[in-house]
Amino acid sequence: MPPDATPDTPLNTATAIDYRLAFDLAPVGMVLSRHRTMVDCNQVVCDMFGATRAQLVGQSFQILYPSADEYERTGARIAPILNTQGRYADDRLMKRVDGRFKGQTFWCHVTGHAMNRNDPHEAGIWTFEDLSARRPVQAELTPREREVAALVTQGQTAKAMAKTLGLSHRTVEVYRAKLMRKYGAATTADLVHRLMGG
Repeated sequence: MPPDATPDTPLNTATAIDYRLAFDLAPVGMVLSRHRTMVDCNQVVCDMFGATRAQLVGQSFQILYPSADEYERTGARIAPILNTQGRYADDRLMKRVDGRFKGQTFWCHVTGHAMNRNDPHEAGIWTFEDLSARRPVQAELTPREREVAALVTQGQTAKAMAKTLGLSHRTVEVYRAKLMRKYGAATTADLVHRLMGG
């Protein structure tokens, strides 16, 4: 509490809050977007993705995804949820944009808030948290394997994953089996443990 404030003093009359500074110094990556284009971001996002602000602002979120297909499918999948709830969150594999780790995939916790539920991609506030320190990527995965891996770690069944991804139950089982082979997992629970960095 500022020294000239009392418990009953409204914060905005006690001291002016520098929202730009708060945005820049936030402990998580933050992005403001319009129509899935980054219109502003803080330094944490730049450091996380190995890019400068100039490389990110004005660019589509697509550059942060391992593939264009994943970008398109994720956008289509989250729009109805944003439309209904206004918020969305998941853990997904993202891609470093530049620097010495350019192209490297990493686990990232992404949270978003739509400013307009009726047009969820019109404008939004997104946060990004790098999970790579505790969840290293231990195998090269295809785009579909990355999507299935993200849903497996959420505890979704093959039927639920099939519905989410618009695939057949059998196709999801095939991708899950491939993941299990790549991670040397004997069971789905073991696969989740390994994907979570265990």
